[in-house]
Amino acid sequence: MAFILNMTSTLLNITLPLLFLLLLLSLETTVFVVARHGQWSNEMKSNIQNNEDLVTNLPGQPNVDFQHYAGYVTVNENNGRALFYWFYEAWTLPDEKPLVLWLNGGPGCSSVGYGATQEIGPFIVGTDGNDLQLNPYSWNREANMLFLESPVGVGFSYSNTTSDYENLGDDFTANDTYTFLHNWFTKFPSYRTRTFYIAGESYAGKYVPELANLIYDKNKDPSLFINLQGILLGNPETSDAEDWKGLVDYAWSHAVVSDETHKTIRESCDFNSNDTWSNDDCSQAVDEVLRQYKEIDIYSLYTSVCIANSAYSQNNALQVMFKRTTSAKMMPRILAGYDPCLDDYAKGYYNKPQVQKALHVSNGLQLKNWSICNMDVFYGWSQSKDSVLPIYKKLIDAKLRIWVYSGDTDGRVPVLSTRYSLSSLNLPILRPWRPWYNQKQVGGWVQEYKGLTFATFRGAGHAVPIFKPRESLAFFTSFLLGESPPSQR
Repeated sequence: MAFILNMTSTLLNITLPLLFLLLLLSLETTVFVVARHGQWSNEMKSNIQNNEDLVTNLPGQPNVDFQHYAGYVTVNENNGRALFYWFYEAWTLPDEKPLVLWLNGGPGCSSVGYGATQEIGPFIVGTDGNDLQLNPYSWNREANMLFLESPVGVGFSYSNTTSDYENLGDDFTANDTYTFLHNWFTKFPSYRTRTFYIAGESYAGKYVPELANLIYDKNKDPSLFINLQGILLGNPETSDAEDWKGLVDYAWSHAVVSDETHKTIRESCDFNSNDTWSNDDCSQAVDEVLRQYKEIDIYSLYTSVCIANSAYSQNNALQVMFKRTTSAKMMPRILAGYDPCLDDYAKGYYNKPQVQKALHVSNGLQLKNWSICNMDVFYGWSQSKDSVLPIYKKLIDAKLRIWVYSGDTDGRVPVLSTRYSLSSLNLPILRPWRPWYNQKQVGGWVQEYKGLTFATFRGAGHAVPIFKPRESLAFFTSFLLGESPPSQR
């Protein structure tokens, strides 16, 4: 009996310290995990725990270490107007990295369908439309990325008031996006004072400066302050006159149209006029440019067109998307987006019940009809600024960082259009035209002006990151750092 008691005492003397040690190790492990994932500070944990927009169980999603959120932000209670967003925390250390809002254009095209799904988001829709592939060059490796479907009628964004859809235009969109940002910061308060940038491409060449201008003006009220530091624009629509002149000159210089057609346009088209299209010679010659572009991909001159049965396939696109208008203040437009077969894959994926449920769009039973571009929005666009170059001047004076880039095989908003627009600003040149490099190869050319940097991407079409994902991520990183793209191999 005494032997058993002695053994029991010995075991307790050994076991209790061991249990205590194991408990300490467990606590240390917990602390280590929290410390390693520094983004999960107390403030961030409260966001994660309380934010009903956290995305879980997204069909086909690869495993990742970062959090992402999707859902609606109401921008007008009375009209029942709400915008859909998808937000990806930075891959690592999101509490130390800036916030970037990405906008696609159209007008009427989805930033989720293009930017997030095809270009710079972490998940690219697979070719079967059922799964997602990891994008190793996602921009959320360097920043917290916020994608917005704007205005209402685009993607999953909606209004319960019919008249809202009749009033869509540049100012309407800027005001709603501005309201969205402040309401989004209520959901994510830790980002309210974060360094903030706005980026976008195509018709967002107007959205982005207009939103930046609004933020700049509203920042005079400290209670509304948003820490905007700069804008980044890819193949941007900037000034109607320069954009059209660049389009036709680029088509001629790249052998898409004849000398005779180009000569007729140069002699008969006054793109600075409010009455450009009343000249029949001009109108017919521009139609000829678009007719030739129907044979190839206007957004990417040297790649094959999508042969799939797509509602937005390139061969159909130019038949319906060249819009003439009798309005004296609006130029004809071609839908500004990129049209690979990925459009169909995205449509298949985002109309799946479980996908919409995971993104907090629907309950998985009553589905919303998602499309990558809403043609009613495009054709119903009621107000568009002729030029945002005056805003450029204002933002340059305000010392905001402004970088503009062009894929040099895009015919829709070609590099010539952007060069014509920027040239009209007459900015002093700080560093002259030179190549910039990525992994010892020429990524393109760059020129730095006082207040603005312009760069090209060699061999890239309209949606640059699709064609040059590695180079675009490196360029984006330079932009965030405020450092010139590498000028040596």
